[in-house]
Amino acid sequence: MARYAVIGGGGSQDLARRIARKLGARYIGTRMVVFPDGEHKLTLSGIPAGGEIAVVVHSTSPPVDSNLVQILSLIHRARKHCPTTYAVVPYAGYARQDREFLPGEIVTAEVVAKLFRSAGASRIFVVDIHSMTALRQFRPRAENISAVPDLVRRLRGMGLKDPLVVSPDAGGAERAAQFADQFGSEFLALEKRRDRKTGQVRIVSEGVGVARGRDLVLVDDMISAGNSIARAAEFLKGIGAGRIFVACTHALLMGDAAKKIRGAGVARIISTNTIPNPTSEVDVSGSIARAIRGA
Repeated sequence: MARYAVIGGGGSQDLARRIARKLGARYIGTRMVVFPDGEHKLTLSGIPAGGEIAVVVHSTSPPVDSNLVQILSLIHRARKHCPTTYAVVPYAGYARQDREFLPGEIVTAEVVAKLFRSAGASRIFVVDIHSMTALRQFRPRAENISAVPDLVRRLRGMGLKDPLVVSPDAGGAERAAQFADQFGSEFLALEKRRDRKTGQVRIVSEGVGVARGRDLVLVDDMISAGNSIARAAEFLKGIGAGRIFVACTHALLMGDAAKKIRGAGVARIISTNTIPNPTSEVDVSGSIARAIRGA
């Protein structure tokens, strides 16, 4: 039976402790000192043993570059003691930079994947990565863990009236369909059209009458500025929807995003603890621990 040592970095220490408990593993915390020039110095509270599998848990959420250097440093140190070192990146930054859209653009996801391999990560686990194209940069030893089952369990207990799952755009239709299938409801993907002259984006109203009078679950993988969710909520409220709940894996909620979303008529934002904040009602440690055991 495998023995694990779980190392928690930065804002992921609570999640790391939860994973350690579910694995029956030893937990090793980290202490950080920030120098006046912005450099970070990390110190482990313990040393992983050679017979253990080291599991480094650290999201690369904002400040992305700082957190990226920290997890790479933790992996490098853990690998000195443990030949097998797993990197758990609950929220993976730079996943949107997964291809060269314009000539000369750098595919940063590819660079990040090489850094993880160079630091010594034997295997990488991410939760609902924004782009499967980005995930392929980490292969062959990378696994994406879905938070949908955990989010669905939370929403099921909230007494929603004739619920309907909604994606704020066509790009999220597959995720909304998966969520609805597990939730046992219908789903709807909103369609957006851009005016070629003015550049304005509007939501197409055809076929959305099914949302009237029903409680809605707006589903997305991540919320950063919150503009898409707020626009969708305002539109749905305008056509007579009931209560609107937002369910997402990664709630970055930069700036006034949470205030903007609630101001658009959203009753509640529910997210996971991949990024700890006041909306993190859903714990994904069990799903992560199961993936680690199955590796």
